[in-house]
Amino acid sequence: MTDPHVDRDVLDTLREVMEEGYTELLETFLADSESRLDELRDGISAKALSDVAHSFKGSASNMGAIRLAALCQDLESNAKDKSPEALAQLVADIRSEFASVRPVYENEKRHLHTH
Repeated sequence: MTDPHVDRDVLDTLREVMEEGYTELLETFLADSESRLDELRDGISAKALSDVAHSFKGSASNMGAIRLAALCQDLESNAKDKSPEALAQLVADIRSEFASVRPVYENEKRHLHTH
């Protein structure tokens, strides 16, 4: 069963490759995501939103957060063409998508500490 939100294969690969560094990677991703969400909320310009979306897309993609990466891609590519309402909606979608994948990464962290 493939998860439309998180590509588990990516996480499995990261876990194998990173070994000890995997927990730190998860923590960094969660912390960076929080700060990027704050930056998106405070985004003053389309350019600022696009820049944050670009870096967020990269980390989401590296971490297998497929739908989050796709939403960030949309924001990055279309920030300057969207109305303020549409931008606000897309930022809200990014926030809710992160909220739905966050437990996956929290669980990954917990799972590591129990082994």
